[in-house]
Amino acid sequence: MKHFVYAMAIVVLAAGCKKNSATNESTSSTSQSEAAALARASTTVQFSGYTWTIRNTGTAAEDPGPNVFNGSNAWVDANGRLHLKITKNTTTGKWNCAEIYSTQKFGYGTYQWQVEGAIGSFDKNIVLGLFNYSGNDQHDEMDIEFARWGNDAWPNLNYTVWPAANGQGPWNYTKNFSLNGTYTTHRFTRSANSVVFKSMGGFYNDDTNLFASATCSSPASSISTLSMPVHMNLWLYDGNAPSDGKEVEVIIHNFKYTAG
Repeated sequence: MKHFVYAMAIVVLAAGCKKNSATNESTSSTSQSEAAALARASTTVQFSGYTWTIRNTGTAAEDPGPNVFNGSNAWVDANGRLHLKITKNTTTGKWNCAEIYSTQKFGYGTYQWQVEGAIGSFDKNIVLGLFNYSGNDQHDEMDIEFARWGNDAWPNLNYTVWPAANGQGPWNYTKNFSLNGTYTTHRFTRSANSVVFKSMGGFYNDDTNLFASATCSSPASSISTLSMPVHMNLWLYDGNAPSDGKEVEVIIHNFKYTAG
């Protein structure tokens, strides 16, 4: 995996439920904690109708970054929402990141994510990636990333298409954005001749509140024809700790693929 373009990060929101009694509250809290622990112990997870592998590098740091990817930092909650989290291991002092990737491969069509979090105000070292990828580094990849790549002055939204063949560089679009809310929708549509990227404020299946759009179509031969897994990751640029020292959590409410 490469260490280049894309931008986005999200600060998790907390929601509480009112309990009828102290006993019920305690029981509910215990069961939720147990469920969360079991979810985080999984090597695969079911999300949005697909099976995903949870990446776990143990104590080793690997690309992108390099970073340590901890299997406990990605899980699906009782509402079916995917959580990706960057945490600091207080024992080792190392920061741990999160990634999942689909067991199924996807080809031409529309890929859409609905994301909760303050992605417009990520720390400069945080990267949120939503993409498909063949595994051939710097080739066969379409990316939406939220990141400033370690520089507060750089734009925080990145769309990228990595070429299908050697001898061609990546296509890239960047834009700086800020948000009033914490819900956003992001999608790209792959065809044989183009990749069309769009980002909207709020959760929509159309172009309502569109705040960014770009199309890669030149040259068409640079667009991969392969069916590839989908990845979602939350990581640290160059493996650097968040400059504000804060942990980060992003919630993906759903992923939707429509063949086309």
